[in-house]
Amino acid sequence: MQKRYVYIWFRHLLADWQLIRRPELKDVPFVFASPAHGRNMITAVSPLALTHGVEVGMRAADAKAICPDLELLDDKSGRAAKLLKGIGEWCVRYSPIVMIDDFSVEGLIMDVSGCTHLWGGEREYLKEIIARLKSKGYHARLAMADTIGAAWAIARFGAITPLIASGEHKDALLPLPPEALRLPEIILARLSKLGFYQIKTFIGMPRSVLRRRFGEGFLQRMGQALGTVDEVIIPLQVPVPFQERLHSMEPIKTRNGIEIAITRLLERLCLSMQSQGKGLRTGILTCYRIDGKVIQIAIGTSGATHNVVHLFKLFQLKVEQIRPALGIELFVMEASKVDEVTPGQEVIWTGKAGLKNQSVIRLLDRVANKIGAGVISRYVPATHYWPERSAKRSLLITELPGSEWRIDKPRPTELLKQPHPVEVMAIIPDHPPKFFIYKGMKHLVVKADGPERIEREWWLDEGEHRDYYQVEDDHGQRYWLFRSGHYGDHQVYKWFLHGFFA
Repeated sequence: MQKRYVYIWFRHLLADWQLIRRPELKDVPFVFASPAHGRNMITAVSPLALTHGVEVGMRAADAKAICPDLELLDDKSGRAAKLLKGIGEWCVRYSPIVMIDDFSVEGLIMDVSGCTHLWGGEREYLKEIIARLKSKGYHARLAMADTIGAAWAIARFGAITPLIASGEHKDALLPLPPEALRLPEIILARLSKLGFYQIKTFIGMPRSVLRRRFGEGFLQRMGQALGTVDEVIIPLQVPVPFQERLHSMEPIKTRNGIEIAITRLLERLCLSMQSQGKGLRTGILTCYRIDGKVIQIAIGTSGATHNVVHLFKLFQLKVEQIRPALGIELFVMEASKVDEVTPGQEVIWTGKAGLKNQSVIRLLDRVANKIGAGVISRYVPATHYWPERSAKRSLLITELPGSEWRIDKPRPTELLKQPHPVEVMAIIPDHPPKFFIYKGMKHLVVKADGPERIEREWWLDEGEHRDYYQVEDDHGQRYWLFRSGHYGDHQVYKWFLHGFFA
């Protein structure tokens, strides 16, 4: 696919932003100024002030002398970059790859390869962006070309057309001034001194001559504009590998329309994942409304899957959270987290019982996405001696345990997260207690079994072993008690309640 780029130049970015906030300044010349080296310097100029001869870089005092009615506004460091970043995030609806121009913070670069057909072609694509930005109050110049450098040059210095056909960017650059190549001032001054006022006057010269006179940076900029040198884009939002976009020719306002859009996106997304042996674990649907609002809904699955019907039912549970208002113009669906779907996992679809039954997994997914992911937990055995450490939460519903549950010894139905201290009276050392006091209530022990010794894991911490007893009180209730350590002449022993039997 031929790469295509769009450059958006905001010549009066701060001025447009200020006029949106304060429309009363429409007929008032104003500028932004900030202190620099002890002087107040102009950093941004409104179009009306520009007609009076006020320019960026001029001292505020000189500008006031030229235009007595000029209104000075304080500029803040980083304001333009922050504003441009916000506009760039809004422009993600037109391309997943948007970057702020690092040469001068006045423009945005977009990689629009494969995007323009969603708006009916490249010319309609540019018209749509220009119209939307103008409706927001921003005046911008756009250009589209095969390279970032060419798009940058045409947007700022082009005078014929903003749309450069594929393969014609070199011819479009020839009549432009050297400033269109994004060169530093010292190189531009040298070119002017030598009489090079257009790119065509030096573009055909030998590279060795140009390198000797203007340096390697000059050749790099020229190569980036011509497409012989790659230019790296660092997007504002890193696009995920599995993402699909669906533009609506007419704004979508109904639930039925939203569900149709979700189905189409899932069909494309699942086909892409299936081709690479991947399955969705976390999916995000982003809806861009025509009023500028962005709405997101997300789903999660217990195991990796690329089944369209199942994923649609999960999104369907959350469609009511989408408020289309005046309408949704763009849907973006991404699988932000994916896992491998191996051939062995495909056997799950045969309908075996238990956790290998896909119907069980689907049911768990629907419950989790409707009520909350935290309401369902699965635990597998962990290789630890201490009972409270002998289980761990599984991240996957299909995760295979590394060891088996211990069934050779009886274990309580309910195990406390942490053992609870109790007061105990034992008649004979190393025997079960005669009675114990738990939460202020005395329990008389009538039956007991044990002890079962469980050693402490010395590689994790230090301390005594535990001697566990199963005891039954006079009310028929059964408990799991343990004594920490051995009896001795000069030791204080502690007893704990750790669980309850059914």
